[in-house]
Amino acid sequence: MNTRTDTTEMPVADSSGPEDTSPFDAPRGQRRRALRRALYIMFPLATLATVYFVTRAPHETAASAAGHDHGATPASDGPQSVMLSSEDARRIGVTYAVATVTPLIREIRTVGQVTFDETRLRTISPKVDGWVERLHVAFTGQFVVAGTPLLAVYSPMLVTAQEELLLASKLRADVAAGSDDARRSAEELLTSARRRLGYWDVPATAIAHIERTGEVQRALPLYAPVGGFVIEKNVLQGQRIMAGDALYKLADLSTVWVEGEVFEQDLSSVRLGVRAVAELDALPGEKFVGRITYIYPTLDPETRTVRVRVEVPNARLRLKPGMYATLRLTGARNAPALSVPRTAVLSTGERHLVFVKRPDGMLEPRLVEIGVATADRIEVLRGVVAGDTVVVSATFLVDAESNLGTALGGMGNMPGMDMTAPVGRDASPRQE
Repeated sequence: MNTRTDTTEMPVADSSGPEDTSPFDAPRGQRRRALRRALYIMFPLATLATVYFVTRAPHETAASAAGHDHGATPASDGPQSVMLSSEDARRIGVTYAVATVTPLIREIRTVGQVTFDETRLRTISPKVDGWVERLHVAFTGQFVVAGTPLLAVYSPMLVTAQEELLLASKLRADVAAGSDDARRSAEELLTSARRRLGYWDVPATAIAHIERTGEVQRALPLYAPVGGFVIEKNVLQGQRIMAGDALYKLADLSTVWVEGEVFEQDLSSVRLGVRAVAELDALPGEKFVGRITYIYPTLDPETRTVRVRVEVPNARLRLKPGMYATLRLTGARNAPALSVPRTAVLSTGERHLVFVKRPDGMLEPRLVEIGVATADRIEVLRGVVAGDTVVVSATFLVDAESNLGTALGGMGNMPGMDMTAPVGRDASPRQE
């Protein structure tokens, strides 16, 4: 018995049939075909570009790191020459300068701090024991003039010395009619009494007053030997003091020091007597001029710096110890050298580049070797000659234009990177 199996085929929907037709289906199909064609084209191009940069970039890096002597020749493996019209140069702000041979004066900038002039500090100490009867200078920061009484001291030693002075003075008067030896001995005794009080910082005017009045002073004043500001005060009224106690410290601020740190590599440009300019944040716009008076003999092994001292006049007392300052030290004058403005040199970390304007107007990139740099100029050891005209502003824009030309030129020479439109091809999408 034959069993017949009826196979019924399921109808397959025809996307082009009228029952499924939608106004959105036709654009979707075209988009799929266009995407497929784009992938066919871009995949080989991406593969070629990857191979190019993998194989070409290491050779370019090695060539730049090798440091070949290019002299005054263009950087053929790097940026290419650029032609800019006068209008384009004006629009992007390109300006020019001439490479010249001039002496270079190096300027060193460092951070400094205002300190006291140690030669103008004075400590006030008594030379006898005693008690403070009166305190004339009573607070820190007070300004005193030389010869101003600081305090009055009662001291048994001073009382005894005054009594001896009066006895010697009376003895000289008693022996005025006596022999020469007696008068001479009395005079020597009086001189010795005066000297003793003078050694204990009793001024000559006070000694003369004691002799004239014939009275012993209970408390004698201690005077300021110099003028200045009281920066330390270690005494109170009624306090017992001992010989040698540091009661006051005075500072004359008419001259101050500004001390800064100079790096080891800059020491060759630092000399005694070199001019220095101090600028302070507390006094914007003002400059204080001084001279280097001392270079410390030791180097800090951690910071690799040496401290230098600049003496600055401070007649108006504008500079206050403790202020921070920026020190600008004028280095030693170097011999005349070929140099260009600093903005003309474009440094990439591995090489230094300048753009030289040729007679035909082309801006030619050149690799240069640089030397000493100042605040506004930099020495060129090789790569340009005196009289060359170089770009000094908008250098980055010129370099970008040059690199763009290099990149486009290189891509145009790669297989499959012909940027020109095909001739005689149907631009309509291919139907599949």
